[in-house]
Amino acid sequence: MEFVEFPKIARLSRECVITEKIDGTNGQIHIIAEADFLSEYFAGVGAIGPKSIDGRVFWMLAGSRTQYIRPERDNHAFAAWVWAHAEELWALGEGRHFGEWWGSGIQRGYGLPKGEKRFSLFNVARWHAVGTEPYVSVSADPRQPPKFSQPAPACCHVVPVIHRGQFDTADIGYALDRLAHEGSAAAPGFMNPEGVIVYHTASGQYFKKTIERDEEPKSKRAGTLVAAVG
Repeated sequence: MEFVEFPKIARLSRECVITEKIDGTNGQIHIIAEADFLSEYFAGVGAIGPKSIDGRVFWMLAGSRTQYIRPERDNHAFAAWVWAHAEELWALGEGRHFGEWWGSGIQRGYGLPKGEKRFSLFNVARWHAVGTEPYVSVSADPRQPPKFSQPAPACCHVVPVIHRGQFDTADIGYALDRLAHEGSAAAPGFMNPEGVIVYHTASGQYFKKTIERDEEPKSKRAGTLVAAVG
């Protein structure tokens, strides 16, 4: 019988990163190295490629929260955007790159002009928006050099960082108040932002908190909206 040990418990008083929670739809760009037995699969799902990078062959796939998508079976035109910007997006490198696809016609819309949509990457430790200062990550081990975030492809945005520091619920409250009174940091001038995402670095967990009706489950809020519209 396999022995299962109790998992280690992360310390709460560690760094957290608070970013704006953008009200759109989840998107994923998956860049994966080709294996011979997967070649037909990649072509079948409508992946972009093959692309040779440093002697290796890669494919690119677009995804929603639940499945891979392509322009003819899309989610708010996200796959079409990935296809149109593929040459820039190869710079993201191998791996899964998650973010929020948001803007005109999606959820709050954020006051963007008709048809304008944006993709904002979630990983603020790895990416910073072009023209902004990089994030510096310092290891607790003095022998390890600091790590710097990289500029994201020009076609991508990065979710705005509201606060970085040791976890404290007061800072979460401050971040929510700031958004409520100053409006969205992702779309300056839009005065109805949704809330924040809190990433606790020691545990590797994300938590969300909204400005309004945070105590209600999402299913109940959606039901209330349907009833009001109906």
